[in-house]
Amino acid sequence: MTIRKVVEGNPHTVITIGVDASVADAVALLAEKRIGALPVVEGGAVVGVFSERDVIYCLARDGAAALGRSVREAMTAPVITVDLDHPAIGALSMMTRRRIRHLPVIDGGALVGFVSIGDLVKHRIDRIESEAAAMRDYIQSA
Repeated sequence: MTIRKVVEGNPHTVITIGVDASVADAVALLAEKRIGALPVVEGGAVVGVFSERDVIYCLARDGAAALGRSVREAMTAPVITVDLDHPAIGALSMMTRRRIRHLPVIDGGALVGFVSIGDLVKHRIDRIESEAAAMRDYIQSA
């Protein structure tokens, strides 16, 4: 199973933010959309990820002044990405090992998706349950 299957199963539009947006704008967007992270784009390329963790670190470091900073100053960079043909289990392993929760999905240099560790775990569990059901059906029909 590849990231392509996960992205195809997730019909949501990828919401992004620019590097020059303020942290306050990013926080408002995270809250409005009820999401945990945003790919950060500059000139059409993904250059970072801005997450709830970045908000916490920025606030701890700068206090209320953090909200006036640019996303560029608070985002996690360099960005780690995957392509559509990357194995989903490999992405899950990498996310666990590197302690990250979101991965931009790139195809031909363009952002085509954004997957969370939750998306990958859900997809994996659905597949395991489907295989178990097929096995039960096979055993019962024998």
